[in-house]
Amino acid sequence: MTTHATPTLLWLRQDLRLSDHAALHAAAAEGPVLPVFILDDSDPWAPGGAARWWLHHSLKALGTALAGLGAPLLLLRGEARRVIPDLAAALGARAVHASRLYEPWARQRDADIAAALTARGIALQLHSGATLAEPHRLRTGQGQPYSVYTPFSRAMLALGEPPPPLPAPTALTGTKPPQEGLALEALRLLPRPPVPDWAARFAEYWTPGEATAQARLGEFAARHAATYDRDRDFPGQDLTSRLSPHLHWGEISPRSIWHAVAPAGLTGGRLTYLKEILWREFAYHVLWHSPQLPERPLRAEYEQFPWQPDEALLRAWQQGRTGYPIVDAGMRQLWQHGWMHNRVRMIVGSLLVKHMLQPWQNGAAWFWDTLVDADLAANAMNWQWVSGCGIDASPYFRIFNPILQGEKFDPEGRYVRHFVPELRNVPDGWLHRPWQAPDLVLRGAGVVLGRDYPHPIVDHDAGRARALAALSALKAVE
Repeated sequence: MTTHATPTLLWLRQDLRLSDHAALHAAAAEGPVLPVFILDDSDPWAPGGAARWWLHHSLKALGTALAGLGAPLLLLRGEARRVIPDLAAALGARAVHASRLYEPWARQRDADIAAALTARGIALQLHSGATLAEPHRLRTGQGQPYSVYTPFSRAMLALGEPPPPLPAPTALTGTKPPQEGLALEALRLLPRPPVPDWAARFAEYWTPGEATAQARLGEFAARHAATYDRDRDFPGQDLTSRLSPHLHWGEISPRSIWHAVAPAGLTGGRLTYLKEILWREFAYHVLWHSPQLPERPLRAEYEQFPWQPDEALLRAWQQGRTGYPIVDAGMRQLWQHGWMHNRVRMIVGSLLVKHMLQPWQNGAAWFWDTLVDADLAANAMNWQWVSGCGIDASPYFRIFNPILQGEKFDPEGRYVRHFVPELRNVPDGWLHRPWQAPDLVLRGAGVVLGRDYPHPIVDHDAGRARALAALSALKAVE
């Protein structure tokens, strides 16, 4: 490789890593590389607030790593449809390399950019990297997209072991950018005054970047993967991988995860965990074939579902003031950490759309803004799953009981007491149903319901009955 060779533009997006990076390898093989990241807020699904916090710190880590290899990261802001063709032409690049995205708007944008580049004699080359298999690759025996997860996962497993991850480069040949880039702070990804710094505690729980992702993966594979099937449902214990934000931003690849977890055998907890990775693959498969997934129910009859939108109810749910301790703990964990345990995500989602009859799109929008791992395909499919309106979804009549869920999965109250400290002195037997506790018990715990902690926002039995009545009304219309 020589410094006078034709330079190549490496367009980084949700692939903020060096290892197992096919686009990076291809670009480096052609000559000097200019890595660029463009913050494009014209995207219809631009990152929410929590994801922007993560992106800031991930770009900082990646920028340091790339500079150390000899190819500093160029940061720009603007519409990628215009910036990429102009930048590639000014650079004199022969090709632009990027990792493939699967969101419908991203696919259309890439097609537009490819056409603009082709008109200038430049190629856009897209590479796999975010999934184990391309979402359009798998089909049923009838040649149709999969609509049920279990057959899809079997088909994925039948593909066999994915190729081993590519190594990270040890050096790169950079090239001078044709324009001056922005300082990271100029992207304004972090909360800014007069807005309160709602992300102030994120750094206590997260360190974005590839190095942390690799370390977290190694620890999980060695210590917790084998028992994941037994441990994954207990939010009061830190026994899950917590790799979801690293995976979303591409700080680690699904192939790297597979090869770290699978060598000890596809059994027990290891298989259960890898099936979670396959659930993510299924979400991308569904989004590819059903681009309406983030906004409209995939079961058309649910377009007529009799939701009862209520801003006050939605706000109480968002703030963790529903009166159901396991739900409130989850919503407060979300606000403090930018993340929520997966079991609790299902519980809080069920309460919102069933007991409270709030549209699932409102819950999905809140998660989009507050999750550091907000992923369009997974977020939308999971909300449609809990709402019963997606393909292969949990039936609408399956209604989580937040009391029993709390007692089963947080029996000692470790999770609730951490995030709902006003209930810390309530005995285990009453912790998940404090409104049923005798007055003497509540006085001993220093809790006055309605003052220190709210009464349930909706009675469980009444909420369940109302949800089932709404379902019956929907079926009557069909």
